[in-house]
Amino acid sequence: MKRKNQTALIAFDGVCMLCQSSVHFILKRDTKDYFRFIPLEQIDKHGEWARLLPEKPVDSIVLMENNKIYTQSSAVLRIVLHLSGLYPLLFVFMVIPRPLRDMVYDFIAKNRYRWFGKHDQCMIPDPSIAHKFL
Repeated sequence: MKRKNQTALIAFDGVCMLCQSSVHFILKRDTKDYFRFIPLEQIDKHGEWARLLPEKPVDSIVLMENNKIYTQSSAVLRIVLHLSGLYPLLFVFMVIPRPLRDMVYDFIAKNRYRWFGKHDQCMIPDPSIAHKFL
């Protein structure tokens, strides 16, 4: 059970347009103010979070929740559990073996810049949501 004032951190590719759209999608549906965000490009500035990351370079969305790390499809499916509406129902896809789920995730991730575009710099949050970004 989630304790009061507990938050989870989502690290995302700050220059990826798909990733930025995903952050805005999550923000609109995070009615319990559970998530905080940080571009992967800036995570080394926050040692308490950076220490949780695996040593190999991460090219995936990363969810840091309860001192555990979730990446790729597992991160996405754990994120939807906390969104408003019917999105938590998508968690049923966890029954699919992770290697199969991650194959789909990797296919999208490898093509994200070509399909959705890339910014020259990390997103700068609007002042009304800046408190949700590290």
